[in-house]
Amino acid sequence: MGSGWGGRVASGTVTAFDEQVGLGEITTADGTIVPFQCTVIADGTRRIALGTAVTFEPLPKLGRYEAGNVTSR
Repeated sequence: MGSGWGGRVASGTVTAFDEQVGLGEITTADGTIVPFQCTVIADGTRRIALGTAVTFEPLPKLGRYEAGNVTSR
């Protein structure tokens, strides 16, 4: 999926999140893993539970994609 996103909204499940460090990962239906920072969680809490279904904006950063505007579905 990666390079085919082209600014579209994507969806997946939070499969990793370290609350102390503020970093996590979203896994899409095709198995693509997209990292995110707690500052992009849309509700402002900087927390999100493992297994949460989310939508996000894939943002190109440093030759890879990171998730932005992470929103629970």
